[in-house]
Amino acid sequence: MQKFTEDQIKRQDFVDNQIYDLMKRLVPSKREIGWDLEIVADIRDTIQHWLVDKHKIVDELEFYPQERPVLTR
Repeated sequence: MQKFTEDQIKRQDFVDNQIYDLMKRLVPSKREIGWDLEIVADIRDTIQHWLVDKHKIVDELEFYPQERPVLTR
């Protein structure tokens, strides 16, 4: 398993927390919206698809640390 650097962990937490905060702002509810990593991850993957893969606004490491090792030749 790949170990993340301290900066990657901080970035991971930042992205996931921003997504969670956005969910709470977009869906006003009298009930607390619980933390659900599956939902957060789905939203993160969709955002990453549009910003990284499709439009290439940022690269994957800028948006979110890679979860798999980079293969080099």
